[in-house]
Amino acid sequence: MAEEKKKRKRGKCAIYVNGNLVGFHADGAGLVQRMREKRRVNELNYETNTYYNERANEIHINTDAGRVRKPYVVVENGKSRLTPEILKKVEAGQLTWEHLIKMGVIEYLDAEEEENTYIAMTEEELTPEHTHLESVLSAIFGITSSMLPYPEHNSGPRITMACSMTKQSLGVYANNFSQRFDTRAYIMYYPQQPLVQTDGYKVLDMKKKAAGQNFVVAITTYKGYNMGDGVVVNRSAIDRGLGRVMMFKTYDSEERLYPGGQKDKIEIPGPDTVGFRGEEAYRHLDDDGVVHPESKVEGKVVLVGKTSPPRFLEEISVFGVVEEKKRESSLSMKSGEKGVVDSVMVTEAPSGNRLVKIRMRGEKVPEVGDKFASRHGQKGVVGLMLPEEDMPFTKDGIVPDLILNPHAIPSRMTAGHLLETLGGKAASMKGGIMDGTAFTGNTEEDYAKALKEAGLDEHGEEWVYDGVTGKRIKMKLFIGPIYYQRLHHLVSNKMHARSRGPVQLLTLQPTEGRAREGGLRFGEMERDCLIGYGASMVVRERLLEESDKTRQYVCQECGMLAHHDVVKNKYLCSLCGSSDVVPIEMSYAFKLLLGEIRSMFILPRILLKEKA
Repeated sequence: MAEEKKKRKRGKCAIYVNGNLVGFHADGAGLVQRMREKRRVNELNYETNTYYNERANEIHINTDAGRVRKPYVVVENGKSRLTPEILKKVEAGQLTWEHLIKMGVIEYLDAEEEENTYIAMTEEELTPEHTHLESVLSAIFGITSSMLPYPEHNSGPRITMACSMTKQSLGVYANNFSQRFDTRAYIMYYPQQPLVQTDGYKVLDMKKKAAGQNFVVAITTYKGYNMGDGVVVNRSAIDRGLGRVMMFKTYDSEERLYPGGQKDKIEIPGPDTVGFRGEEAYRHLDDDGVVHPESKVEGKVVLVGKTSPPRFLEEISVFGVVEEKKRESSLSMKSGEKGVVDSVMVTEAPSGNRLVKIRMRGEKVPEVGDKFASRHGQKGVVGLMLPEEDMPFTKDGIVPDLILNPHAIPSRMTAGHLLETLGGKAASMKGGIMDGTAFTGNTEEDYAKALKEAGLDEHGEEWVYDGVTGKRIKMKLFIGPIYYQRLHHLVSNKMHARSRGPVQLLTLQPTEGRAREGGLRFGEMERDCLIGYGASMVVRERLLEESDKTRQYVCQECGMLAHHDVVKNKYLCSLCGSSDVVPIEMSYAFKLLLGEIRSMFILPRILLKEKA
């Protein structure tokens, strides 16, 4: 360490190549400058990046794979190297992107080298201190956020939310979806490309994998059904296929091999099988034990009949004959699910055993509680589905597909949402796609001009008539088409209720989770509410009667739990042997706690007294 400090004092600069120390140099800043010059005249590979850390007096040279790199225009003495003459040659097709890199006009920087730069957004901002210029203004965004129109008009958190919701949107996730057996997938019936698109959307040709539809949206309240983030949706539009998706789910079953040389067998289990489910459960199976394609199945219907060898190699029957009884281990649908068998594939698993994959399909029609969102982080849940004849309509007979609450706009500062609606309206009147790219897209003035030319209100507002009374609504409503996505939070996948059902083995409390037919958790805060209301009997019902109520016998002499003596056919104290025991109702979890405390050599006693 002391030696290294001395070297640093002498001005020696440590050089690291891909993280490995390779040597020292007297003039670090000068070396980095010369390396960059060589890269710009194409003497050094353009994928090499150098970073000089002045504070630590270190140079980091990176050439390894996997770095995220971004192109910038090189700036010298406050002037861009991308001159008007070069631009004309690029437009004429005489120069390509590769030529610009070799000429040193464009260079790719990684995250480390960016630390040594001073980057201007536009040419007007350039000063002699600047080192680089953004090649494309919207390139400051990542892949997902470059899909969003007008992000510069929205607040930061809304853009983050819009990004995460774009990932959740249901559309066409892969063009070969019919050949795939994905665990769970959704395909939209009528996906559309947005009327307002960005450069990023066009470059990646996302219209081939569209995940949304252009909804006609009116911004107004509707009798409290779109309070908060609720939305009112046109039921007739849904009947015509708005937001409708098909859900695919894959089940699989394998003939496993066991250590003793025995293996599972895919077949229709016979009545002598241990755990036989009855003829009704196997009614959809073919002779080979696999469900028939296009069968309509629901509930706990068996999809693949399978038998497994017994857990113990031999079982001796009543007559002393050794017999092997097969176990029932069929694959069945989860409770509460229904659908049609879309496709069956019989193949071989990596282990060499027979593998059956079954793809189920089920229609998911939008319903109350389903989630929709625009590309501006404006998410909402369907609060009411209204028939078309009751929806408000314009003088041209246009009925909105969705009614959005106006309170959702000002506090969230998503002006981009309003701008996209305006753009969608202009696009539909002009019959073309509008540009919503950040910083360089069409402006509000462009849209106002287009709407004025089409004979519409330049602000996108229209007189609207009430579908129920037929009277004109007193105020003009802001209405227009905007791209909405259906998100994969579907009520039908989350709906869950229980009256009675399975309990856990350890605590005897109801199981947890929808998949296990579990109970709904009544937490501490819910309990606090009931205590605040003084509803003691409801607390008792929820936390005892409906949960893990048990009857235990307690010794009146020593306070220990008693046990049932089968020989004497009476309850005796486990500690003192007294038969003076009384039944007490308690939570099984409390009885378990007492047992766990006793396991730590602490003896808790239950002291009883008469009820007052």
